[in-house]
Amino acid sequence: MRVVSLWSGGKDSCFACYQAKSRGHKIVSVFNFVNPQRASLSHGLSAEIIQRQLAAVDILFLQKSMPKEGYRQAFMKLINEWKIQKGIGAIVFGDIYLQEHKDWIDKVCDELKVKAILPLWGKDTRRLIAEIIGAGFKAIVVSTRADLLGPEWLGRQIDEEFIKEIKALGNIDLCGERGEYHTFVYDGPLFKKPVEFITGKKLLKDNRWFLKLLPKEEAR
Repeated sequence: MRVVSLWSGGKDSCFACYQAKSRGHKIVSVFNFVNPQRASLSHGLSAEIIQRQLAAVDILFLQKSMPKEGYRQAFMKLINEWKIQKGIGAIVFGDIYLQEHKDWIDKVCDELKVKAILPLWGKDTRRLIAEIIGAGFKAIVVSTRADLLGPEWLGRQIDEEFIKEIKALGNIDLCGERGEYHTFVYDGPLFKKPVEFITGKKLLKDNRWFLKLLPKEEAR
């Protein structure tokens, strides 16, 4: 089936895309949505670093600014255009267990008459994070909820030690499904080459910590 895959730059959307491709779906494009300030909607990543990421993945992508008000209408208009012009029959989502998200997805896809593909849905997040690491994806933490995880977590590698320390805290979902943390994937099975980047400032905004990432050559 010809599909588009939603892409935040983080591990879950990346792994969902990988899973959909592994199951034989034709990834026509990935969609990355940014705000008017050119930052990803949830992760705070710059449009430029995600462009570098997707160039390393070597999949056709569309990066589009989306309104906060009227997001649903803009999303449906875009998908309908691609359904007509590109013949897509489904959308890949990286959601794991938040029912309100799935309810939104199901309703919108039903109205659009396209299939919702959720490769991660219902998975135990303890197993899922191990699967992502085991598959060879490499990611770092780029955003955290300030009331749960401090700035010292920014830049941490998603690895066995990270899982161990997060698990010890007791109140954090291991995949950060409730927004406890967000990630940036820089290498893995989907990638033709690793993304070269440098870490910049740590910023606190709206009760979230963010780590700025820059293309490597900007350090010169």
